[in-house]
Amino acid sequence: MTVSFDQLKAGDGIEGPKFAVSRESIRLFCDASLDYNPLHLDEGYMKGNFGKTNFGGIIMHGMNNFGLLTRMLTDWAKPPGAIHRRLETRWLKPVRPGDTIQPTGIIKSKQVTAKSRWVLIDVMVKNQNGEQVAVGEAMVEFPVATAAA
Repeated sequence: MTVSFDQLKAGDGIEGPKFAVSRESIRLFCDASLDYNPLHLDEGYMKGNFGKTNFGGIIMHGMNNFGLLTRMLTDWAKPPGAIHRRLETRWLKPVRPGDTIQPTGIIKSKQVTAKSRWVLIDVMVKNQNGEQVAVGEAMVEFPVATAAA
């Protein structure tokens, strides 16, 4: 559903599609990003400890969360002519093969400036257990239409 800037209010939610994480999807992200860190590929390597952390197996790239959030924001913003301008995220929990994750957002505030209109959105990615695996904040611009000359 396409919503105009004027119809939006704080507390409104947006959702992106669910994503089933598999070893294959992780490998494909390795190939696309050229990031072949053993964290994402080597099960034996991931059985070890990293300081006080033991992941217990391979994990998905954190940037995959970023990509899913970007897709959600772009899919939501494009139909009304808005532009996804900024996204900041923080990873909270590892994502493993077999997890299903979903990006969501909640409109935090709106602001009108002399040149444009802005929406600030709290974003997050949750796993199949409802646990947050990534959180952040995004900004979307709804440009002011210019009059035809």
